[in-house]
Amino acid sequence: MSGTGAPVKYPLEIQSAMPLIELRTQRELEMLSPTFVRTLVKELDVLCLEDRMCPVLFGDGSAGIFVLSQHYFDDQTAALLALLKERGYRLSATALYVLSPALLIAVTQSVRTASNSASVLSEPPVRDGALTTAMNAILLWALQHRASDIHFNVKRTQSESAVMFTIDGRYVCPERYSRLPTATMLAMLSVTWMDVKGGNGAVFDSNQEQQGRVTRELNGQTLHLRWASLSTDQGPSVCLRLLILDPTTLTPELTDLGYLETQIDSLRRASLAQGGAIILAGTVGSGKSTTIATLMREIPSYRKVITLEDPAEYYIPNALQNTVSRSVEESADDVFDNKLKAFKRSAMNDLLIGEIRDVAGGRAFSDLSGSGVSIYTTVHAGSALWISERLSSSFIGVPRDLLATPGILKLLVFQCLLPKLCHGCSKSFEDINADATWYCASNLPRTRCWRNEWLAKLEEITGIARQKMKFRSETGCVHCLKSLSDMRGICGRTVAAEVIEPGEDPDFLNGIKRQDGIALHRWFESRPRTGLSNPDMRGKNAKQSAFYKVSTGLVDPRDVERIFGVCDFSKGVTHAVV
Repeated sequence: MSGTGAPVKYPLEIQSAMPLIELRTQRELEMLSPTFVRTLVKELDVLCLEDRMCPVLFGDGSAGIFVLSQHYFDDQTAALLALLKERGYRLSATALYVLSPALLIAVTQSVRTASNSASVLSEPPVRDGALTTAMNAILLWALQHRASDIHFNVKRTQSESAVMFTIDGRYVCPERYSRLPTATMLAMLSVTWMDVKGGNGAVFDSNQEQQGRVTRELNGQTLHLRWASLSTDQGPSVCLRLLILDPTTLTPELTDLGYLETQIDSLRRASLAQGGAIILAGTVGSGKSTTIATLMREIPSYRKVITLEDPAEYYIPNALQNTVSRSVEESADDVFDNKLKAFKRSAMNDLLIGEIRDVAGGRAFSDLSGSGVSIYTTVHAGSALWISERLSSSFIGVPRDLLATPGILKLLVFQCLLPKLCHGCSKSFEDINADATWYCASNLPRTRCWRNEWLAKLEEITGIARQKMKFRSETGCVHCLKSLSDMRGICGRTVAAEVIEPGEDPDFLNGIKRQDGIALHRWFESRPRTGLSNPDMRGKNAKQSAFYKVSTGLVDPRDVERIFGVCDFSKGVTHAVV
């Protein structure tokens, strides 16, 4: 990207004559040669164009234009080049550069002196249109890369902050968004908050936790964003959960999610029975809402299905979906309670309560679970075994006697998501055995000796031969080659789950009623089960479900270790590697 001193003539038909060169990051802007010195917006009196294009002066005295990609071929761009020539500026050999919206904002608000080591010193942007464009560009990038969440981590004491993305469960930062001017990020968030519905606070407050919903139309697609901010010592961290309620796009089938045959049998058996509760547990981002939406799509059409969500995350074609916003400042609001009262008079058969997280949700569960209505809901818990403990905690307050009543808890499921190996480039044991250095689950370089000891221990614990295992390729292939190196060798995620059917064993209900966690744990671990290489998941916990997928070459054992650790759970397991 170097220019020459010779004058260059550009015809107005620039789109067929000029190469498209993109500056994606501030680092690339700083390394530009000739160096970027300052803008020429005031000299040319084109302030009205700065949210699309910006005339600039380079260190060798030549001039050019920074422009958004969608305006690269505009007549206005050609006219601005002609204006630069009319005013006596010499055009650089490369006079047009494409910038991201956020980077263009930083440039148009900058004051730069001629220097070989230039840096953008941004001031708070003032053009709402440009800020909205910059936010939309980030949202589009997230959609293109199938991100579930966008994280704006504002570092108030630093000139630059990073935008992180959750993609296939990994918290990653693309280079282009690793150094966004902090003032620009704060301004983008402030403008976006103006469109928030159901939020607490009229304006974006960086010192307060806020939540709400935003809707955007992007490329003909309606995108719903769930806003949740956290006030930290360094500055606000805003997480935007991306939700697409598209009637033409449904959640994947249970088998595509990664559920195995015996688990699907339990889910469908519980769903068909009228009354009682089906509860899915997991951590944030574990796919609970996806699974429960898929399950509810299978409810027969002769049953009336209603949902109460905060907000609705997936389109469920056979359901009457309701979104109710609940402020972080309130444990339960009047709208939530009034909706529940209306539901009880609506002659429904099945009700989804999006998540039970507080006393209001616990009160609704207690009221409806014994009424003959089938309840579907989610909670945050680390095991199916501890769902009852979560519900009976002081934060939610469902009585233990109710939970221990036969028929109330119909099915308890815990799930997590594991990265699926790319079938085109996953490595066998023989492949990795040739590597002198290898990275363990903690991402530390390990010797060949360490790796062989680790594999021997893994074989002993699981009964899975190393020859059956597959490992991630860090270089990727044509099937999985992505712009983010952290995502290479991975193609989506798969569920590892555990299932409890309380009605099948009175010992479980007795343990709940007596609040005997030790007895419950013993019961859970002593359930009869087959070997880890057997697809029968009855009696197996989520870790054992994950290792079954290791035995099929679908999951890297290091990813199982990252989530569960590799503990000796071989007691009661027959190591039949088939």
